Amino acid sequence: METTRQHKIARLIQKDMSDILLRFARTIPGTLISVSEVRVSPDLGIAHIYLSIFPQDKVTSTMESIQENSHKFRGELGSLERHQLRIIPEIIFHLDDTIDRLEHIDELLNG
Repeated sequence: METTRQHKIARLIQKDMSDILLRFARTIPGTLISVSEVRVSPDLGIAHIYLSIFPQDKVTSTMESIQENSHKFRGELGSLERHQLRIIPEIIFHLDDTIDRLEHIDELLNG
């Protein structure tokens, strides 16, 4: 069960991380990155960030690049949220494959 504080911090991180990743996506032509969900641990020390990446053929390379630059993203997040949060949570990126699962279910139902 997520507390109100966790929910508020997750929304704040989602908004700021969306802006950070929007600037990052400009370095990779033809790529769209969106933050679909953020989950924060109860101690507010870890933020699990779920990303949707389009097009599908660039998912692997984009996720690798994001993983390599995660410390830079945390630093940018810290500079944006230094007045709202005492401790900037560690960031763990995950690929959100909800759309792929929905397409697969849709294919099964139609087929």
